[in-house]
Formats: sequence, structure tokens, C-alpha cells
Amino acid sequence: MTITRHEFLLRARLDHDTLEMWIAQEWIVPRGSDPEVFFTDADVARAELIRDLRGDLEVNDAGVGVILDLVDQMHGLRNVLAGLLRSMRRPPDQRT
Repeated sequence: MTITRHEFLLRARLDHDTLEMWIAQEWIVPRGSDPEVFFTDADVARAELIRDLRGDLEVNDAGVGVILDLVDQMHGLRNVLAGLLRSMRRPPDQRT
């Protein structure tokens, strides 16, 4: 499901300038192109994580970038492993 910029700002409890900074840092990557960009529920969760890292945990911008990169790598690995497990569950003659 995609949501508009306005709805994203409300759900993520962000102001426009902060969102623009996070997009420039590539911490949040909307779909589409300006002015018609869209966000997902995963983007809202990512914004909440960034807000927690910067606020509650006082992580600096460089640290936020490193943490987000590691989170992205973990999600990528999880997807690869899930695909591998699906493939292994198929009979040998149906594996590609």
C-alpha cells in the first residue's frame, strides 16, 4: 500500500524540512518522482527508527547511515535465505 507525502508526514510525525533532509541523505527513498512521490508502511517504520536513533539513542548522522545500511543488508539477506529455503523445499526435479 502506498501513501501520499502528506499522509506520510502525519503518520511519521515529521515536518517537511526533516523529511527533505532524510530524502537527501537517502535514509528514506520514496517511490515515484517529484512532485508525485509515494511512501509505504515500511517507510513509516523506517522514519520511526530514524527518529528513535537520533532522539532517544542520540546517534549522530553518520551512525544513523551505518545502522540503516546494516538494517538494509539484514533484510536483503533474509529475503535471499527465504528464497533459498523455498527452493530447497521443492522436489529436486522442480528446482531451477
